[in-house]
Amino acid sequence: MSMTSTVATLAAAATEELRVLPIPAWAFGAIAFASFMVLLGVLWSFRNTAAKYDTPIRVSHGGREDPQAARGAADLGAHH
Repeated sequence: MSMTSTVATLAAAATEELRVLPIPAWAFGAIAFASFMVLLGVLWSFRNTAAKYDTPIRVSHGGREDPQAARGAADLGAHH
């Protein structure tokens, strides 16, 4: 039994190679944080975009909340 155990231990030790990371471990976290900040900056650049392109006439579905809803529904520029 000890001969089999010794052979298995030697075979495992001979084939095991350590993998070295190409950069330090902390750099992976720094890259992830930097990419998150870049994506957050892209998202932040589109803030308030919907308000810039919104139409001035609002059409309500019920017609009771907006006093201009009847005029807005017949208006060609109204979006529903």
